[in-house]
Amino acid sequence: MKVITSIKEMQKYIKNQKNEGKTIGFVPTMGYLHEGHLTLMNKARNENDVLAVSIFVNPLQFGPNEDFDSYPRDFNRDFMLAENNGVDVVFHPSTEEMYPNKMSVTANVHSRIDVLCGRQRNGHFDGVATVLVKLFNIVQPDRAYFGLKDAQQVAVVDGLITDFNFPITLVPVEIVREEDGLAKSSRNINLTAKERAEAPRLFESLQMAKQKIDEGQRNPKVIEDLIQAHITTHTSGTIDYVEMYRYPELEELSELTGKIIIAIAVKFTKVRLIDNITFDV
Repeated sequence: MKVITSIKEMQKYIKNQKNEGKTIGFVPTMGYLHEGHLTLMNKARNENDVLAVSIFVNPLQFGPNEDFDSYPRDFNRDFMLAENNGVDVVFHPSTEEMYPNKMSVTANVHSRIDVLCGRQRNGHFDGVATVLVKLFNIVQPDRAYFGLKDAQQVAVVDGLITDFNFPITLVPVEIVREEDGLAKSSRNINLTAKERAEAPRLFESLQMAKQKIDEGQRNPKVIEDLIQAHITTHTSGTIDYVEMYRYPELEELSELTGKIIIAIAVKFTKVRLIDNITFDV
């Protein structure tokens, strides 16, 4: 496995691979790899000739109340996990390499951001979009892999690829779950024993909602009320939001038709959990 820290060297490496007719699968990360990342890598490994992973903590996507300096980093651990999971090349640039000067042009995301978690993270997706424009131009992947745990990010990336005509296939990857249905997350360790026992009720509420829709319920308000009642009754968490939208446009629904997302966020004592399901009606 190669580790490349220079943009020019990474572009040269990719050019050589493409000259040999190889396809490039790309998993962009901010490091501190976990099972969700590894699932993306394994899928990309199976679908491409070359698996490229970026490890770069992007300062542009951190808000004023989010501490860029304290974001967890452990490159030695990440290196071993990447190598053990068949990664061919890790692009690991410094902040100075990616942003040697103040950016004169940045991306500005106009839609799909004023809902769900995005409404509380002003400017976050502008930073995500800007770094992805750079990474897509550096890595030039045939396919890019993103986890549906952050379905809003997937929707924003879908818009970015479409609007800027990147010749890239976006591959959304399903949420990795524990046996009891809880979406896997490094944050789950912050749940108390009681909260951990309650947490699977979040996914359970989403499954109940889908069942009602499958049975013919088409009123979004009825579905949202069902989810809220189930979470309130069976957990000690505080609901941040329960929302339903057309997906990936993240537009409001007057009726349940087409592809939709049902997304929830619930605050427990020391952690805020998110979950979602997407499906066609």
